[in-house]
Amino acid sequence: MAKPNQFPSVLIACFGIYSLLYAGTAIMGYTMFGEATESQFTLNMPKDLIASRIVVWTTVVNPFTKYALTMSPVAMSLEELISSSHLKSHIYAILIRTSLVISTLIVGLSIPFFGLVMSLIGSLLTMLVTLILPPACYLSILRGKVTRIQATLCLIVIAVGVVSSVFGTYSALSKIVENLRS
Repeated sequence: MAKPNQFPSVLIACFGIYSLLYAGTAIMGYTMFGEATESQFTLNMPKDLIASRIVVWTTVVNPFTKYALTMSPVAMSLEELISSSHLKSHIYAILIRTSLVISTLIVGLSIPFFGLVMSLIGSLLTMLVTLILPPACYLSILRGKVTRIQATLCLIVIAVGVVSSVFGTYSALSKIVENLRS
C-alpha cells in the first residue's frame, strides 16, 4: 500500500460496502419472493428467461473451477513426490490428476450424507478460520497495545463467529441425525 496508515479506514469501508450490498440483496430477494423463498436462489429464478439459465450455469461451473484450484497444489506435490527427475512426464501429471478426481468422486458417492458432513466441517472450520482466529491472533499479537474499541470489536467478531459456528454445527448435526433416522 502506498499509505499503510489508511489500511484500517479502507478495511472498514470495504466491510461496510459489502455488508450493505449483502443486506440489500437479502432485502430485495425477500421483497421479490416473500415467504416462498427457496433455499437456493437459483430455484427462485423464472424458468423461461435466458438470464436465469446463465445464472444457473454460472452457479454450476463455479465449483468446478474452485475444485481445480484447490486440488492443484495437492496434485503438484504428488507429482514432485512420485516422479523423479528422469521420469518427469506429462503422463504422470495426467494420471495423478485423474486419480485425484476419481478418488474424490468415489469418496463423495460412497460416504452417506457426504454433503452434510462437509457442511458440518465447513461450519466448524470456516467460522474458526475466518471469524474467530484472525481477531484472536490480532489480540494476542498486540496484547496491551489495542484500544478498548478495537478489543471490543474483536470480541464482537469472535462472538459472532462462535454463535455462527454453533448454529451451523447444530443445523448440520440435526440434519445428519434426521437422515440417519429415516
